[in-house]
Formats: sequence, C-alpha cells, structure tokens
Amino acid sequence: MGTRLHTVPEPKYRHLKTVIGEALDHEFTVGEVLPNERELAARFGVARATLRQALEQLELEGRLQRRRGVGTTVAPPRVGVEVGSSRENWPGAPCDPWQARDAHRAVPPAAVAELLGTGEEPVHVLTRVRLDEALPVATELLYVPAASVPGLSAIDAPGGTARARAVLRELGHLDPEGEDRAVELGSAGAEDARRLDRLPGSPVLLVTTRFLAEGGTAAVSVATYRADTCRLTFGADGAGVEIAPARRAS
Repeated sequence: MGTRLHTVPEPKYRHLKTVIGEALDHEFTVGEVLPNERELAARFGVARATLRQALEQLELEGRLQRRRGVGTTVAPPRVGVEVGSSRENWPGAPCDPWQARDAHRAVPPAAVAELLGTGEEPVHVLTRVRLDEALPVATELLYVPAASVPGLSAIDAPGGTARARAVLRELGHLDPEGEDRAVELGSAGAEDARRLDRLPGSPVLLVTTRFLAEGGTAAVSVATYRADTCRLTFGADGAGVEIAPARRAS
C-alpha cells in the first residue's frame, strides 16, 4: 500500500478508493487492522480528508468496518442467508434465526402502537439478536400485544430470556396469514451500536415487519441490520433484506 497517487481525471478520493480496494484483495486478511490515518495519508501522499472520503466509501460498500477500541478493519465476507417472507421467519417458528435475549412489558413507540392497534396499552417487548458465525449482524425489538398470546401465564417467567421464550412459544401456536415489511436506511443509535459492535452513527438498515394472523396484527418487529453485512433486495414478494455474498479479502 505504499504506491503514491498521481494526477488522475477522476476525483482523487475515488481513485484512492480503488487503490485501497485492490490492496484489500491482495495484501490484507479479514479482520486485519489497517494502519492509522496519518500513516495511510503519508504513504499515498493525500490529505487526511481525502483519505477519509475513500475509507467511508469502502465502509459503505462493506469492504471495511470501524470497530470501537480497535480501529478500521477488513470486513468479513457476507453470507447468503435471505431474510424474506416465509413461514420460517415467523417469530417462534422452529427455524426462526433470531436468538431471544430479554423480555419486558412497556408501552411501544407511537408508530408501533398504531400498527398494533394497542394505543397506550403495554405490550411484551422482546430483545433478540441474529448472529452469523458468532458475530452479531442484526438486533431486533419484537412487540407482542397480550391478545396475541392469551395462553401466556404470569408464572411462566416474570422477565428475561425465559419470558421471551414463553412469548415466542405462544406466538408459534398462531396460524400466520402474511407479513408487511418496510425497509429504510438509518444510523445506529448508542444501544444498537453497542449490541452490533459498531460505532454510533454507523449506517444500518431498519426493517419494520408486521406479522398478520387471525385477521389482525399479531406482532411488530423493528430490526436493525448492519449495512456492511446486509443488502436490500427487491423481488416478486416485495422488498427484503439479505445477508449476501461479497468479495472476500485474501
């Protein structure tokens, strides 16, 4: 990565991005930490502002990731696991890829309450995470109204992982009728950044899913996916999110 840049017709940061990208393919391994900005800027003979632009573009493309307390590292390859509309994605299904971490009762945000039709009534709020090769790629808040889990008993568990599993078990008894999904770009808040091992403000995909059953809304999921490990896809069934293959650094 010691090649200095010469005058080129395209913006310098774009050419620099290409040069660094080639170095990632041939000189670095997944997880390796890049030299600091001062060293990189000196090697390429560019201003640090130009370097930052190039690094930011590579991060958005999923080639690099910034880790708290570590620095800028080569991002791991994306894995082809689709997150689309299917019975397997129903909360509590045998093949549900999410892992429950906690559960409590609270009044949901206004937008979620409107989807649920619960007003200011408290609902079950489950915190779940999705892992790939032991690394977190998404975190989720699953909102479940009491009417969706009438068989849930207070003695099942007052809270925590056990309570979350009890709620999911009851949801699994429902007959799914479909899903509505909305996807938008966003930035990671402090709590999501902590769970995903990202810096606050890192780009993320926000996926809101409304699960339908028995003529109404059974649950609403608000999931936050790392933008460096996921991509938005469109198909016959609408928009979806895919943890998709990318070029592997070698």
